[in-house]
Amino acid sequence: MRSFRRICIYCGSASGDDPIFGETARAVGAALAGQGIGVVYGGGRIGLMGLVADAALDAGGEVYGVIPHKLQELEVAHGRLTELFVVDSMHARKMVMAQLADAFIALPGGFGTLDELFEVTTWTQLGYHQKPVGILNVAGYFDHLLRFVDHAASRGFIRGPHRGILHAADSIDELLAAMASATIPDLRRTLGKIPPAP
Repeated sequence: MRSFRRICIYCGSASGDDPIFGETARAVGAALAGQGIGVVYGGGRIGLMGLVADAALDAGGEVYGVIPHKLQELEVAHGRLTELFVVDSMHARKMVMAQLADAFIALPGGFGTLDELFEVTTWTQLGYHQKPVGILNVAGYFDHLLRFVDHAASRGFIRGPHRGILHAADSIDELLAAMASATIPDLRRTLGKIPPAP
């Protein structure tokens, strides 16, 4: 059974069209803080990003933000985090977030959230780390995406063991339990013998 010191939360810099998105973001921040799990996220104070951070901080948790110089004003960097890392690029942002976290959870978001989610899932698939990845499927937001992932698996583009890398649940407690018991597939058994990652 895994334990988590810090979990990276990917989510929107917007709040969406339903109050349930914001309510869930706040609940996730508070739940992680309540379990002594630090939050790693994109460093902004707007949208769902800000709500997760505020809720975790208000509950006494630690929150680590990572934001590129270019987005400090656009995403309005949060002013009261445990630590804010300002980096040079989106590539650096994603790398630092991944290094700081023991696991990853996506909440509702747009292109940026999906980019982060699938990149880190690919890193797990390819053995660059052994960290579980989850989707909190708030109000069915990710239903279509999950169906597409199943479709890709059914058409032979995602191997069976790799489909299991991406966990999904409707509640944060259920998702954390699934991720804590996650088994990361051995790349060499699923793809055959390949050189080690650099």
